[in-house]
Amino acid sequence: MPAEAASTVSFTRMKDGTREDYLLLQELEHAHLAATADRLLRELHQQGEESLPGYRVSRLEHALQSATRARRDGADIDWIVAALLHDVGDGLAPQNHDRFAAEILRPFMRDQVVWTVAHHGAFQMYYYAHHYGWNREEREKYRSSPWFDDCAAFCERWDQSSFDPDYGSDSLESFAPLVREVFARKAWSPEVMQPAVSPAL
Repeated sequence: MPAEAASTVSFTRMKDGTREDYLLLQELEHAHLAATADRLLRELHQQGEESLPGYRVSRLEHALQSATRARRDGADIDWIVAALLHDVGDGLAPQNHDRFAAEILRPFMRDQVVWTVAHHGAFQMYYYAHHYGWNREEREKYRSSPWFDDCAAFCERWDQSSFDPDYGSDSLESFAPLVREVFARKAWSPEVMQPAVSPAL
């Protein structure tokens, strides 16, 4: 096999792959997984340039304001990173951006935080849905969830209030170590399932 081919598999159909092929892919995947945080940070940076029209701040600035408010409220690392990334799917999954972001976080965070991110879209409707003739109480269908109040507080304190062009947000670089710490965790580890920590301080 030529030297340059050693870094690629031999197959063109997955069912024809050899053990050596899949061991090679497993080895290469480690570096790819380790770079997840950097890819997310690049996506956030891009949201500073490509953003939804009409708002007074970019999607990046909204993310930074949300995370800054969470940090200044004394929230733990999971809440801060979740606040930073809760709208990361706006560009690629505008119809279900909340679920998109939650699935990115799910292997690395406790269920309380992931559930909040997954449902924040419905909870945010409380602030605007009536202007379109929609049901602003959409969130009530989740009233039985143990994390209903957490999601309501997340939206009230950190999300809906973070569209202020005069707010002094912390920089994206200041959050980068937190993002890297979260995504350096072992995915799906029982240690990730920490006791619930409410954002209502």
